[in-house]
Amino acid sequence: MKEQNKELEKNSSDSFKITERALKELLNIKKKNNIPDNFGFRIGIKGGGCSGFVYSLGFDAKIYPTDHILDFGDLKVIVDMKSYLFLTGAKLDYIDSNSGTGFVFDNPNVKTTCGCGSSVAK
Repeated sequence: MKEQNKELEKNSSDSFKITERALKELLNIKKKNNIPDNFGFRIGIKGGGCSGFVYSLGFDAKIYPTDHILDFGDLKVIVDMKSYLFLTGAKLDYIDSNSGTGFVFDNPNVKTTCGCGSSVAK
């Protein structure tokens, strides 16, 4: 039986979710790269890509007054106000399989994606 990857339910049901596997990988990356504790993990959606938008991911120390801060225990996730509208209800997971390794989004707000899966449209 395939092991289920649980979602962390630290926020309301309509908010952004992250799986335990993705959280573990982000914390490993943070530790491996000596990223300071005061840095959060910024997730956003920016214009670009063949479908209109692309996800942006990275560690960031800057927090703006309009940012949403989501608490996932040892990791705080920072989402700008505009991206938050696109990410509400979405889930970030991490896969490690024969077909690929990396972070993937399950986003109910996305209407179409491109062939490579890194561009989205709302």
